[in-house]
Amino acid sequence: MKWNYFKKRSANVLWGEKSSLSFKNLNYLPRWVILTIDLTIVLISFLLSFAIINRITPNFYHVLTLEQQGLTVGLSYLMFFFIFSTYSGLIRHSTFVDLFKVAVACSSSILLLLIINYLYYFTFHSKIYLVPFLLVDLMVTFTLLFAFRFTVKGFYKLFSTINTESINVLIWGVNDNSIALAEAISISDNAKYNLKGFISSSKRMGRIKIQGKSVFKNDDELFENIAPLKIGGVIIADNTISRKEKNKIVDSLLAKGLKVFNAPKIDELDGSSNVNESIKKIQIEDLLERNPIRLSDDKINEYLRGKTILVTGGAGSIGSEIVRQISNYKPKKILVLDQAESPLYHVEIEVKKAFPEQEYDFLLADVRERHRLESIFQKNDISVVFHAAAYKHVPLIEHNPKEAINVNVLGTTHLANLAVKYEVSKFVMVSTDKAVNPTNVMGASKRCAEMYVQSLQKENHKTTFITTRFGNVLGSNGSVIPFFKKQIEEGGPVTVTHKDIIRFFMTIPEACQLVLQAGTMGKGGEIFVFDMGKPVKIMNLAERMIRLSGFEPNVDIEIKVIGLRPGEKLYEELLTDESTTLPTHHEKIMVATVDSYPYTDIHNNIEDLKQLTLGCNDESIVSKLKEIVPEFKSNNSIFEALDKN
Repeated sequence: MKWNYFKKRSANVLWGEKSSLSFKNLNYLPRWVILTIDLTIVLISFLLSFAIINRITPNFYHVLTLEQQGLTVGLSYLMFFFIFSTYSGLIRHSTFVDLFKVAVACSSSILLLLIINYLYYFTFHSKIYLVPFLLVDLMVTFTLLFAFRFTVKGFYKLFSTINTESINVLIWGVNDNSIALAEAISISDNAKYNLKGFISSSKRMGRIKIQGKSVFKNDDELFENIAPLKIGGVIIADNTISRKEKNKIVDSLLAKGLKVFNAPKIDELDGSSNVNESIKKIQIEDLLERNPIRLSDDKINEYLRGKTILVTGGAGSIGSEIVRQISNYKPKKILVLDQAESPLYHVEIEVKKAFPEQEYDFLLADVRERHRLESIFQKNDISVVFHAAAYKHVPLIEHNPKEAINVNVLGTTHLANLAVKYEVSKFVMVSTDKAVNPTNVMGASKRCAEMYVQSLQKENHKTTFITTRFGNVLGSNGSVIPFFKKQIEEGGPVTVTHKDIIRFFMTIPEACQLVLQAGTMGKGGEIFVFDMGKPVKIMNLAERMIRLSGFEPNVDIEIKVIGLRPGEKLYEELLTDESTTLPTHHEKIMVATVDSYPYTDIHNNIEDLKQLTLGCNDESIVSKLKEIVPEFKSNNSIFEALDKN
């Protein structure tokens, strides 16, 4: 009890945030201080060594006085301390390499003194130093230098862990990266993770110890063997395992109540990175069974480099990621347009910091305002438009169909018409899988916009119109992932609309990569659909996210089924059905086989729809939308009656 009290009191004085003497605030000892301490140790060692040898034999040579001998010994050590830079490292992070440098410097110093000693002997037939004295001095000096570094390192580690909660962890995988990670954890500034060992699937690793830590075999007895260590989490550092295998590992660990962390590749960290901060709890996005996308960078570079590019909806999750990705291709200028002020400002700060050489123009504007859009096209020689601005929340749009028409349909027509007028080279529209046989106003409005863009392609020969469709995007604004995370943080319940509902998912970067790639492939008028992988059961997703957060589904956090929302489907259409798609040269991108419509017909219908939005009759608007999009059949919606009529 007294020792713990002493540690805490010491921490408050030496480590406390409010203390002017805070040891924590000393980032490192200046080099001259370390060098001074080392030379002081050399002097103390000299006197100790002299006292030891003097007890054995008082017959020292008298070529130099004691003070002169001390001075020459000190100068010898000083020279080799400079040569090997023994004072340049952080003492609290001393490693074997640092100790090796100290040992070599000490040995070199004594070797030099021995050479001088024997050169003098062969010249003047007398020695300057007793050889036993020099050998004792070597041992004493190295021991004290080692003790100094060991003490500082131990003292730092002791006080750095007092107010830090650490978790006992194992590292999954035994390879160069995992071993380097273990070393980085051991020398990190705080002890957030207390490494207890490694887990390996290799039989030959069973009896091996790495850095003094045991290696446990991944077998049926694994959890029984690690039970005495009171493990709280596992860091996955093996980057060679497949997504499928990783999912299996994560599920087994979560079932035992263990936290699971992802570790970066050590060579990807820069010098200023703290490895503890780079180890993150594994996210649901990390467990998607999807292979990395291979992009044709040359072709993307060809139509983006040196061009002026407009991204609408640029402050949204998809639009902002498009901005980030096209910034890598060094366009002349990127125009980022959005009507949401604060999100647009946040994107501006982020991308200007990440791409300081890139020219941007952040435009606060609304796609519903044609005159504002035209002024932007007049002032800029725009070559490519990525149109990601849209209203997308199904239940909300179901109750506000007028706004869906104004933004999703009329906003698209404004931009598309301006793209033709100002001879934009490419117009890439971001659409949705909900436009396939739509059951809600949102999906139908996007399908209507697709139809207009397709029909416009036939009327001009200078602008290439391309449409891209994909499903739900993990982590996007309003998607189920952040929604579930918030519910879990609040203690539940987690709400699922139906126990059997399924959805297709992809990550934001993946979706935007495919949008860029599709832009290279279109000849005009195509609707590209993306390989969304395997469908995910939302109930399973909720259960997994709860376990990833360290809770047990329906024990710690309740899962509540609340029923389908207005306009919501139980099963989204399978976009990659071979009967409705054609392959392309990219294995993850296909072309949807859909009917196209004459420009005059769709143009006149949209003009009628526009006139209806001037009133307040939602049924008239939706009825006209159903006329334009014949496959639009409402589901779980107040507009189902229109289908019967």
